[in-house]
Amino acid sequence: MLQTSAAFTSKARPRAVAIWLFFVAVMIVGIVVVGGITRLTESGLSITTWKPLSGILPPLNDAQWQAELANYRTIDQSRTVHAGIALAAFKGLFFWEYIHRMIGRTIGLAFALPLIWFALRRRIPKGYGRRLVALLALGALQGALGWLMVRSGLRPGQVEVGHGWLAAHLLTALFTLAGMVWTALDLLDLARNPYARPARLRRMSVIVGIVLFTQLMYGAFTAGLRAGKATPEWPLMYGRFFPGPSQTGRSFLDAVVDDPLIVQFIHRWFAFAAAAALMWLAIRATTAGSRAGFAIIALVTLQIILGIATLMTGVQIDVAVAHQANAALLTIAAIVAAHAVGTQSRVSYYPSAKRHFA
Repeated sequence: MLQTSAAFTSKARPRAVAIWLFFVAVMIVGIVVVGGITRLTESGLSITTWKPLSGILPPLNDAQWQAELANYRTIDQSRTVHAGIALAAFKGLFFWEYIHRMIGRTIGLAFALPLIWFALRRRIPKGYGRRLVALLALGALQGALGWLMVRSGLRPGQVEVGHGWLAAHLLTALFTLAGMVWTALDLLDLARNPYARPARLRRMSVIVGIVLFTQLMYGAFTAGLRAGKATPEWPLMYGRFFPGPSQTGRSFLDAVVDDPLIVQFIHRWFAFAAAAALMWLAIRATTAGSRAGFAIIALVTLQIILGIATLMTGVQIDVAVAHQANAALLTIAAIVAAHAVGTQSRVSYYPSAKRHFA
């Protein structure tokens, strides 16, 4: 079959696949927001078991609710953070963790089932099947990390989940989101031009990505260590620029990863390095003709304002959730900008008629 004819008679539907990926990406932003609420309300340990199938149904009668509360009362968090918690209050905690898990299950189905359908109907363009399977694997990893995170907080002596597991859980979600958006953008290009090649990940985009990843990681550390509440001051911390470690004798590695004051210090000031890197990407994207550069500028500005407000309000839930939601939106804007930069340098062409009909 002639190559030109094959390109236009293929069963592949890149636009439909792209729209599906964007839809799932919106769901991921939603679960990031709900995850933030779950963390801030200390709800994450309210469900102490992982039942992929039977866990779909919440407690349906008083006996089942009492059993769930009894399970919760066996862990240390219930005896400290929520000492003497009543059933009505427990139901509030249970609600957010239950919703978080249900959205996760829904995302899994919303990705896996259409993927199977697209594959069976041969709607996936050549070269994209492995990428979509990799995204599915990342989603499965995300679920596994979520349970490992919860399990870290169920151990004796623990009253919250490990901040390392929290960071891995959040960063995997954002990395999956980034891969999904990038793939969808490649597919949209393919829908417009059957000969378009995937965008290249430029070196400057990799550098910006590493800087953004580091800032997001420290944001997760800050959340997991409750470091945002270490001091509500800004720009100083307890009247000083550098607060010093909260405990003497800490090693350097321990301080920069586990010490709440040091972690908050790094997160609040590395933010400006991340902002500078993102502005660099924004300028490059704008010169490539993408409006994503303007979105980055707006979202970076808002993110810094929300970060300061989160500190100064003592980590007020609505402000802190907005800060986390904006981080997800900023990640999307950065991916769109990086894709535009990669598209500008891409060799994308329509083959000549002579090449395919000679």
